[in-house]
Amino acid sequence: MYGAVSELPCLEYQAFLLQVSSKAAVHLQSDEAFQDVHVMIFVGFGFLMTFLQRYGFGAVGFNFLLAAFGIQWALLMQGWFHSFENGKILIGVENLINADFCVGSVCIAFGAILGKTSPVQLLILTLFQVTLFAVNEYILVSLLHVKDAGGSMTIHTFGAYFGLTVTRILYRPNLEQSKDKQGSVYHSDLFAMIGTLYLWMYWPSFNSAVSNHGDAQHRAAINTYCSLASCVLTTVAFSSLLQKKGKLDMVHIQNATLAGGVAVGTSAEMMLTPYGSLIVGFLCGILSTVGFVYLMPFLESKLHIQDTCGIHNLHAMPGLIGGIVGAVTAAAATEEVYGKEGLISAFDFTGDYKERTPSVQGGFQAAGIFVSLAMALAGGAIVGAILKLPFLGDPADENCFEDDVYWEVPEDEESGLYHMHDPTLKPATS
Repeated sequence: MYGAVSELPCLEYQAFLLQVSSKAAVHLQSDEAFQDVHVMIFVGFGFLMTFLQRYGFGAVGFNFLLAAFGIQWALLMQGWFHSFENGKILIGVENLINADFCVGSVCIAFGAILGKTSPVQLLILTLFQVTLFAVNEYILVSLLHVKDAGGSMTIHTFGAYFGLTVTRILYRPNLEQSKDKQGSVYHSDLFAMIGTLYLWMYWPSFNSAVSNHGDAQHRAAINTYCSLASCVLTTVAFSSLLQKKGKLDMVHIQNATLAGGVAVGTSAEMMLTPYGSLIVGFLCGILSTVGFVYLMPFLESKLHIQDTCGIHNLHAMPGLIGGIVGAVTAAAATEEVYGKEGLISAFDFTGDYKERTPSVQGGFQAAGIFVSLAMALAGGAIVGAILKLPFLGDPADENCFEDDVYWEVPEDEESGLYHMHDPTLKPATS
């Protein structure tokens, strides 16, 4: 799963011993997929979170910070688990993609605590979450032999429930003092929509980036493409249906339209078929939109889960659906559909796993869901308790969702644009 392009002896980079493998030279598609995934992490996730009217710098800037830090730690953590040979960590383009995947789970968790934490807390979160991600990934991929090319379980389920657990531990009973700042304004929603479009366009590359070149990669791209397209139509329909005046809610369009890509992550490279992908996207569009309208207020009022970006609706629930769809699709696989060699190739039934059957594989796929949930909940509780330490510089309740706590904000922004919708401010009179 992890290719080799250069040798990195733990912390020492040997610039003059760069070795390009034949695999990387032949498969230029890996470089293109890496660029697509890289754009999703730094541009897509960053701009998606700029919807907060006074936290645009924090959304893009802190996402940039934790992602840049996270990929370095991920290269080491994943390298120690997957490509450590003769005292050296072997690094290739596929390792870079997997590091981006790892950081993707951190960006997801960041969405739950957006605007409520300090840069120091975010770096600590990244350090621990990347470590736990690498352990969880090793258990699923190497020990359970689970197939999860698009990361419905390892990235979305783990990242979302980890973040939700952290935000529950960091619950702020007086956050109502900053309630007026949690909304959006016209221009902030437009910036967030830029992130949505980048994520939506590149999601087929995300789900197919580490699939075997050929049939598996083609299936992953096609299944994701169909699911995303179906999800958009359903989201638009239900957003209008659930609003009192039949108007569209931009929050739904920014987020729920992406749920289809999350939900086919595990089964993307399997024989889900385009028709099956359309159904998955259709269902996730409904579930995610309903989650934003009804479930999100319930979680905050009853369970004290203050989910800033609504990651439960975009990543958590669709991630669980993705794991379930993957388990069912794997269990239903047959030689008649895949062909004998195709079945072996699709699920890597070789070596120690050559006697494994599709039904058994389906059981291990299901087990992967529970392992990811357990790691996320336990890890999130521990990390949340660490982040609650009083000396880590978290903002006061009344200063949450404010850029000027940690950023130099231009004066015209502070006096004008940030408060352009403040009803308490009156125009100056001559």
